[in-house]
Amino acid sequence: MKKRIKKNDKKSEEPQNPLHREYGLLSNIRYIMGNMFRYGPIFKLLIPIGIICAPMMNYLWTFISKFIIDMITGEKDWKRLLWIMALVTAVQIIFTMLNTWYYSKWSYFIPVRFRMMVEKNRKAMTIDFRNIEDSDVLDCYQKAGNASGGNMQGIEGMMRQIVNLLMNLAVAIVGLIILGTMNIGIVLIMAALAAVTFVVRNKTGAKAKREVWDPLAPWWRKNNYLSNLTSDFSAAKDIRMFGLSDWLTEKFRQEKKVRMEAQKTNAKIWIHASNFTSLCFALSQVMVYAWLLYMVVKGGITLGNFSLYLASSTTFYNHIRQIMDNTADLLQRSREVDDWRSFLDLDGGNPDEGRPVPPMESYEFEFRNVSFQYPKAEKYALKNLSLTLKAGERLAVVGLNGAGKSTFIKLLLRLYEPTEGEIFLNGVNVKEYSKTSYYRIFAPVFQDVNLFAFPLAENVSMKAPENTDREFSEKCLTDAGLEEKIKELPKGIDTEILKVIYDDGTDLSGGEKQKLALARALYKDAPVVVLDEPTAALDALAESRLYSDFDKLIGGKTAVYISHRLSSTQFCSRVAMFRDGSLVECGTHHELLEKGGAYAEMFHIQAQYYVDAPEEVTGNV
Repeated sequence: MKKRIKKNDKKSEEPQNPLHREYGLLSNIRYIMGNMFRYGPIFKLLIPIGIICAPMMNYLWTFISKFIIDMITGEKDWKRLLWIMALVTAVQIIFTMLNTWYYSKWSYFIPVRFRMMVEKNRKAMTIDFRNIEDSDVLDCYQKAGNASGGNMQGIEGMMRQIVNLLMNLAVAIVGLIILGTMNIGIVLIMAALAAVTFVVRNKTGAKAKREVWDPLAPWWRKNNYLSNLTSDFSAAKDIRMFGLSDWLTEKFRQEKKVRMEAQKTNAKIWIHASNFTSLCFALSQVMVYAWLLYMVVKGGITLGNFSLYLASSTTFYNHIRQIMDNTADLLQRSREVDDWRSFLDLDGGNPDEGRPVPPMESYEFEFRNVSFQYPKAEKYALKNLSLTLKAGERLAVVGLNGAGKSTFIKLLLRLYEPTEGEIFLNGVNVKEYSKTSYYRIFAPVFQDVNLFAFPLAENVSMKAPENTDREFSEKCLTDAGLEEKIKELPKGIDTEILKVIYDDGTDLSGGEKQKLALARALYKDAPVVVLDEPTAALDALAESRLYSDFDKLIGGKTAVYISHRLSSTQFCSRVAMFRDGSLVECGTHHELLEKGGAYAEMFHIQAQYYVDAPEEVTGNV
């Protein structure tokens, strides 16, 4: 463990994430209070009520005790005492009811946090796609998630600490006024002791975050991955068939050991600070008791004032210490809010930046000397690509794994921006257009099809129920080959998909998922269709039939097909052959076969799976 701590110490000297920013306590207080009043206007009323109630609830009976003791030891005016008791009891009842109502509204912190979490989730869904593959961005997102993950930490913890600080300040100010009539020197010493404990707690909190919690950001990502993996139904078959349960359990155990070691380190860091603050409190109490006993013996104060000062000194010191604790906690929460704001302020790309794509009769794309290199990668994934995708054209993109096919598609869709070179749409650089409007041009069908816990109709339209054309949704499902499946479902297109939310939800097979993805593309009715190996889960015969049917359905639209089965190239106007990040061949299926190059070699290797005799290879496969 010592070695681990030393490693963390060394790591703590360096920035945990280059995307992290520090905004400062005052800036974060303004930011949090602005969100409190925006998402919870009731706090404009709650905070003043809390400031008024706090001193009343802490000092009211302290004063009553003084009056009672003074009357008992002095003039015994029982009638006056009864009147005072009745008045104080009425005031106490009023403020108790007000205080109870006030604390019952503290649940409003939670919806404010939830509304702010919506901002985080929206940010995560709109930042550039390249960012979700960047480990620094993922760590930044993880820390932002931690800052919104509970009532007492991060953004909600700071809300609560701000309100607590204001209430404790009100109590301390009243206590300062009371104790100022006793001995201002002792009051200042008590405040100084509380200030020292604040410094110690603040430095301890900063050290704990730097050496324990910040280095755990990658741990949270690993832990979340393992938690999701073991509860992911799509992985359930592999876990059982390959006997992964023991191995994954051991993985969990090892990761939990790392967390437990971090918890132990955190406890060791804090134990010294806790002992020191307890010692400071004991010193303050000894000092006050000694002074008050001296004054009573000397005859300088009455027993009533002795009671008032003694109770008030304890209340004053506790609230001064709470103010310091609040401030230390505020600084700690502020550091977590730094994590939160660092993600929200991340320059992850604004999808609405740029002008909208105007209506066009046709869409032609030109890649001009385009190269792309993934962040932190040594080699280019795509190098010096020049290619034109003409309107209404069917382009097949082929090549081995790692050839650059998927990178080409991501650049076309603007999920990535070129490292070098330019991409044009009808002669205009695509960077001039907003991504939101640019995305509307495309109807993509990806190999990995994500189902959502929505009814089947909304899984096709990818829109809210009120914006879904149910009849058109059903037609698209039928055209994609899911007519029989719809008839089998208990509620037809209203059947819930997945069992994550609904117990009666249903799942789809691999082939059915990909047909659903085709239905989504048909429903979107965009001018450019992109199919990224959408038939991987189908056999060769079913693939051929599906391609033929789908090719007829999309009519005159532009289409880009990525497929590892070269028989699909018969539907395309041209074939683009990629190898090692470069475009090595481009032409029609027959032109490339006659050329006898890389495409022909690859086709001949695969042809045995699609034809009955060798002489048919060069025919219409």
